[in-house]
Amino acid sequence: MQWKGSLLLLLAAFIWGTTFVAQMTGMEGLGPFTYASSRFLLGTLFLAGLWYATRQKRAARKAAGKYQPGWRVGIGAGCIMFLASSLQQVAMVYTTAGKTAFITALYIVLVPIAAHFLLHQCVQFWNWLGALLAVIGLYLLSIHGAVVLNIGDVIVFVSALFWTAHILYIGHFAGSSDVIELSLMQIVVVALGSVLAMLLWETPQLAAIGAAWFSIFYGGVLSAGVAFTLQIIGQQYTPPATASLLMSFEGVFGVLGSCIILGEVMSPAQVLGCVLMFSGIIVTQLGALLQEYRQRAARES
Repeated sequence: MQWKGSLLLLLAAFIWGTTFVAQMTGMEGLGPFTYASSRFLLGTLFLAGLWYATRQKRAARKAAGKYQPGWRVGIGAGCIMFLASSLQQVAMVYTTAGKTAFITALYIVLVPIAAHFLLHQCVQFWNWLGALLAVIGLYLLSIHGAVVLNIGDVIVFVSALFWTAHILYIGHFAGSSDVIELSLMQIVVVALGSVLAMLLWETPQLAAIGAAWFSIFYGGVLSAGVAFTLQIIGQQYTPPATASLLMSFEGVFGVLGSCIILGEVMSPAQVLGCVLMFSGIIVTQLGALLQEYRQRAARES
């Protein structure tokens, strides 16, 4: 089942990565919180419809005694996600998109460290090796020229800590909560927080929102609605350390999407970065298969 979870998380990463292209075009006339409010409100409507459409399955689980509500867990996930995404948006005022992507994706390393020390989960050698390859790959993929740290980089790192907490939080509760309810409540909390921030710091214009309708639709329905739901489902079958590596591929898909859609050109260093990241995921997945084989052999002997 881990392969099923891995594929779902890779699909989520693909959607998030291509959403970066949608954000680049959609935010040309919108403030960051106006765009976030629009997409997460649309995501709320989509997930509310999905929640209503799955009511019969939910009723059957209730009758069988297998239903666990996701509302309360979703509130916690939404609070963490709002802090992580908001800090990331603010940081981009002071630092570059490349450094933001790289520092944010340090959760590849932070998640297994936190899982080891806080949750007492055993992190295997291939998880560390895969994370190391991915971090080097992300550096080549994201950083260009001299690296000088500033206040924006510090804010991004704090954001990465919250993304780490979000992955661990979802990994802990995903298997014991209703997936749709968890995802819906999470997006509702982020939408409300984004609306409040928009009203405090920005002046939304309906004409500008209408002009960015496709980018908002893509970011709201596919990213906020579908991808975060896939994350919750995928993490039911995938350990946090592996999940963080798979989700970090949004950086690879973002660069590839920029090349294909926006006509940007990848440098040789970026190509090598993609190769190293794919190598990291292959190492991790092969290690998981080897462990599964050893466990099966031990049970049969």
